[in-house]
Amino acid sequence: MKRRPYMALKRVLDVAAVAATSPLWLAALAAVALAVRLSMGAPVLFRQKRAGLGGRVFTILKFRTMRDGPGPDAERMTPLGRFLRRTSLDELPQMLNVLRGDMSVVGPRPLLPEYLPLYSPRQSRRHDVPPGLTGWAQVNGRNAVSWEERLELDAFYADNAGPVLDARIVLRTLAALALAPFRHRRDEEFVMPPFAGRGGVENGKPKV
Repeated sequence: MKRRPYMALKRVLDVAAVAATSPLWLAALAAVALAVRLSMGAPVLFRQKRAGLGGRVFTILKFRTMRDGPGPDAERMTPLGRFLRRTSLDELPQMLNVLRGDMSVVGPRPLLPEYLPLYSPRQSRRHDVPPGLTGWAQVNGRNAVSWEERLELDAFYADNAGPVLDARIVLRTLAALALAPFRHRRDEEFVMPPFAGRGGVENGKPKV
């Protein structure tokens, strides 16, 4: 209950931040869109259903990072796609999701709707707040942590969301993005294995 006033303010801050930075992200959006179009053709954007606040389903926008066709995701990912994922530029179209009210700048990353019935009550708390471009889990390991750890970090954020925590997340995200082009990451770090629920976890890692 005490977080509701901040949630209302959070929406105002989201719109103000996206509007204030629009010259930067719109220019980057156009440049990346052109690069994707030239390297992979149409469509430029990847659309997928995700679960947001209260479990409401919306369409998330991303730049394409993989070629069409059969095969594992890691094999279909292009060199440009790897760069976009390493730098998180593939997430840039989600600025439009923030403007539409589907997402916030800070919050748990939105996941697939089919995961909704698999969460424990504690894990479901991630849907008590709007999903975000970046979140507490993203600055504490991202895909390198297990599903159980990631969802616990999301639940922690839902219980403690506020301006101080959001500011910490934004600052840590900016620092990580500044270093991202110089950091080597393996293909498996780009693609999280599917969430199998509490019964599909062994030794803290999801069954594949």
